[in-house]
Amino acid sequence: MSRTALDFDALNPLRPDAVRVEGLTRNGKPCVLVDNTGDRLPLGELRDILQGLIAQEAFGFKVLSPSGGGTLDLDRRECAHIQIGERLYRLLVYRFEARIEPF
Repeated sequence: MSRTALDFDALNPLRPDAVRVEGLTRNGKPCVLVDNTGDRLPLGELRDILQGLIAQEAFGFKVLSPSGGGTLDLDRRECAHIQIGERLYRLLVYRFEARIEPF
């Protein structure tokens, strides 16, 4: 895992009150969405986000890097921003886990 990923994960540990919503990818692999915000986001919204990520095939191995290279990165982490209600959050997608984090 890269130093940047280690630093981020060390500085943003999972909260004891993190909410986990579990699902299955299209290939039947377990995946999870973790609400690590502490805001107790609506469970229905979390389920919809997880289903959207599954539909977009966001989980699993990627054979192309985001920049188009052909290197397989086993420790990949992709980041985006999502809005839930009036708040903006950070969305991190790992191989089989996605996390919603506050800013």
